[in-house]
Amino acid sequence: MAMAFDGFAGTATPGRRAIVVADRADVRDAAVQAAGHAGVAVTGTIGFAGIAAALSDLGHADLLLVETAGVAPATLDAALPVLRDRAVRDRARMIVAFATEQIDVVTLYLLGGPADLLCEARLDERVAAIALGGSAGGRLNDPEREAERERLRRLNDEVARIAEILAKLAREGDVPGGVEDRTNRFGTAPVDVGTVPDLSPAVVRGAIRARRLRDRYFAPGLFADPAWDMLLDLFAARLEGSDVSVSSLCIAAAVPPTTALRWIATMHDAALFERKDDPADRRRAFIALTPQAVAGMVQYGRAIADAGLGWA
Repeated sequence: MAMAFDGFAGTATPGRRAIVVADRADVRDAAVQAAGHAGVAVTGTIGFAGIAAALSDLGHADLLLVETAGVAPATLDAALPVLRDRAVRDRARMIVAFATEQIDVVTLYLLGGPADLLCEARLDERVAAIALGGSAGGRLNDPEREAERERLRRLNDEVARIAEILAKLAREGDVPGGVEDRTNRFGTAPVDVGTVPDLSPAVVRGAIRARRLRDRYFAPGLFADPAWDMLLDLFAARLEGSDVSVSSLCIAAAVPPTTALRWIATMHDAALFERKDDPADRRRAFIALTPQAVAGMVQYGRAIADAGLGWA
């Protein structure tokens, strides 16, 4: 007989405390339920209105469980920096659940910060994030946690490998003049690919379309890691002189948004991606390739052209 999932309460690090921040009762209850499954005590629940004062009335917490459903962008603009600063002060971890349409405003303040970002999260995803978050003692030994640790280790190893390859390509030969400025209204510099034959946005986007065709004939899970897809998309945008928002890059990654955001953060840490503010909309940020990544992609294009190969 199948047994219902009862969470990690029996093995979680004892004494961990959480504050729940939510406006809607349904998501507040979901966060409290997830914390209970993860063996974390909820010491306070507050809304987004007057959040600075509300937080000051509450003691230290190891986790801030933030549910943004139904919260207006202007309210998030004011509240997320306050929550981020509180997390930094308390050395706490934020677990932030949000809707797809809120990706840009949430990542503007929290991408690369002390937060785990969960887009359209299920209850089990909340439980896993809470069980993993802020547990410095590393006392969990359950299979779910070990699987997550191993998956994140592989993710970091893969990104490190890609960064090393691109850095190596960038060192081979002179870096082309493609990183010199010829800006559009947002300040993005299109790449002058110089002597690289057949290197154009259409060629790179053709490679992206070809990769998407695989999903018609094979299970999509076989090609789950989106690092190369995101590199291709950002490189094509750089060739075009256009900008890519975080939400657009998540779509291009062709994986669940939470997975895409985790990869974006990891690629940023590997010095392959950089974030740029949108001067036309302060609630949005763009993701772009770093000069190192641009140089590596151009040298990759030169290498495959010299070998008579195509983009893949």
